[in-house]
Amino acid sequence: MKRRELLQSGTLVLLLGTAQIARGATILAVRVWPAPDYSRVTIESDGHLATKQLFVPSPPRLAVDIEGIELNPALRELVAKVKSDDPNIAGIRVGQFAPNVVRLVIDLKQPITPQVFALEPVAAYQHRLVLDLYPTQAADPLAALIAERLKDKEDKAAATTPAPAAPASAVRSHDPLGDLIAQQTRKSAAPASPASAPVSGAPGTTNTRPGGQNQAQSTGNGKTERLIIVALDAGHGGEDPGAIGPGGTREKDVVLRLAHRLRERINATTINGNPMRAYLTRDADFFVPLHVRVNKARQVQADLFISIHADAFYTPRPQGASVFALSQSGASSSAARWMAAKENKADLIGGLNVKAKDAHVQRMLFDMSTTAQINDSLKLGNTMLKEIGRVGKLHKAQVEQAGFAVLKAPDIPSVLVEAAFISNPEEETKLNSDAYQEQLADALMRSIEGYFARNPPLARSRSV
Repeated sequence: MKRRELLQSGTLVLLLGTAQIARGATILAVRVWPAPDYSRVTIESDGHLATKQLFVPSPPRLAVDIEGIELNPALRELVAKVKSDDPNIAGIRVGQFAPNVVRLVIDLKQPITPQVFALEPVAAYQHRLVLDLYPTQAADPLAALIAERLKDKEDKAAATTPAPAAPASAVRSHDPLGDLIAQQTRKSAAPASPASAPVSGAPGTTNTRPGGQNQAQSTGNGKTERLIIVALDAGHGGEDPGAIGPGGTREKDVVLRLAHRLRERINATTINGNPMRAYLTRDADFFVPLHVRVNKARQVQADLFISIHADAFYTPRPQGASVFALSQSGASSSAARWMAAKENKADLIGGLNVKAKDAHVQRMLFDMSTTAQINDSLKLGNTMLKEIGRVGKLHKAQVEQAGFAVLKAPDIPSVLVEAAFISNPEEETKLNSDAYQEQLADALMRSIEGYFARNPPLARSRSV
């Protein structure tokens, strides 16, 4: 009798195993991440999803067939997750296209270049199917910054000087970006320094790295303006939440708020009469691969690169802020090595398409860092520690060094700031405090001004 029961149990196990194999993967969650650079759709499941896709250019839409599954409530949620202000996705339709085949149709607002790829389970995620939708015409971030500055000058001039009446026939709408393009067309090329080299960018970008020179535009009073650009890199984002505090605070959220506060201060500041502009590698909740963060800073010809994070450790005791620079010869401590290894895993969690054809080319930048860049980064980091120490505790009183991938711009002084330990309950509370964030932003702004006071920007100017 006992043997018969065991055999029956074994038969039942075999039957369950066969049914499990025949069953397709179960959809667990769906997410949509809109961003100016690209919009991402993520479908998470408990198994690998087989797909086929077709892009239709007119009107632009992407059809994706997911095989081996039935339409379920989780997939239906995609329809409601698209927001009206998504720059790329107009809407999503989903339906049972055939037995065991669900079709997604993503209606698009503009022509795009789609990337569809799968990610293996990592961290808190199971299998992910990722649809990245990149606009065919990429925006030019440097031109946008300069146009923004032109608009500020116009608005300020309009507020202080009444405009004379003009005949209706003479009134024309003013286009700052058009003016910029016209100015660039009129400029004569100046010789670049030996350190200069072109950097990939969108059409119309003045592709000169820091160290090169462009002819400046006169402001009309004999002076020229040299636009000083600081790239602010809010760590993590999108699929990658970063560290999570004991109270549930996500690192990606608090560092983005701090980056926005610092941007306000930078944009309101001039140094020796030259205006400053902050450029955020991400200005909302979306994922940016590490090498793209570096490339974005180079595209806008940034003078500084500041990556903002909120540290975490596996115990709640550590506290205080830290500043890191790149090292070419190993980490300055085991803690710095551990931190770099943790931060460099962001691409795995955020979801990098390793098969993208430009990924290898971009990663080549990671082997081009220079001693001069590292020395300047250390100067900036030491200034930051001095200022941060005035408003909060320091974890280490000196700049630590390790092989952080995000700091490997070969021509931009770059630091990574760990503002506090989000894993410490007291510091998690401080990071969520508007008052403390204001103090931190003030300290970082003072350090930027202090750095430029002792290390004036290189003799390079941009037409503004």
